[in-house]
Amino acid sequence: MSSCLFCQIVSGDIPANKVYEDDHVLAFHDIRPQAPVHILIIPKRHIESAQAVTSEDRDTLGYLHSVIPSIAEDAGVAEDGYRLVANIGRHGQQTVPHLHYHLLGGRQLGWPPG
Repeated sequence: MSSCLFCQIVSGDIPANKVYEDDHVLAFHDIRPQAPVHILIIPKRHIESAQAVTSEDRDTLGYLHSVIPSIAEDAGVAEDGYRLVANIGRHGQQTVPHLHYHLLGGRQLGWPPG
């Protein structure tokens, strides 16, 4: 999807401060961090949101989740913990229509989050 911001990052048309990349997943620092560690983790294949996930996405998302622990370890937040958030739709504050997870950590996070 050429108009999707995250697809443009995947294609290299827009630069990002990458922390992880393989054939299926890309992780990079958020440009407006909400915590000392704020990494966005996306599937390289365009999926609009968690609401748009289908059975065809099982392998992609299972794989994505399998690399999250190593991303958290590399970021230095695995031991103390972190939050993983997916915003969905307008009321959920999803601002980019490409499924992405926010990995937030590096400090004590409050609850409730919203």
